[in-house]
Amino acid sequence: MKHTLLGALAALWLITAAHAIDTEAAFEDPALQARYDYLVHQLRCVQCRNQSIADSNVELAADLRMAVRDLIAKGDSDEQILKFMSDRYGEYVLLKPPFTPHNWILWIGPLVLLGVGVFVAARFIVAKSRLPADDAIENDPSNPQGAS
Repeated sequence: MKHTLLGALAALWLITAAHAIDTEAAFEDPALQARYDYLVHQLRCVQCRNQSIADSNVELAADLRMAVRDLIAKGDSDEQILKFMSDRYGEYVLLKPPFTPHNWILWIGPLVLLGVGVFVAARFIVAKSRLPADDAIENDPSNPQGAS
């Protein structure tokens, strides 16, 4: 029983290794390979959500890598390839989306929230610093509650 379980685990490990990311170079030309490497690290796997298609081993990412390879071989520029992918899959496919009026809140929002937080904290600190100290009230001889 123990050997069967170990054999099944080893077979499962080999099967998952067989579905690993393609490791061979896409192009023999180093300039084209550099472009390919750059582009596959700029595109998000739409199935994995937070991985580039270079790091993902799902079938959709492999298809996207193949599409990038074909577009480079066809002679498209990097901008054309990124535009093709974003037109087809939406801006979400870009790991670094451009600053546009459509998504400005995503870029400016954290700065606005940080500014509001600093403003509120400063107002709170100033308000607290204007309050009289507790020791001064307790030790004040003119205060009937302060005299013991």
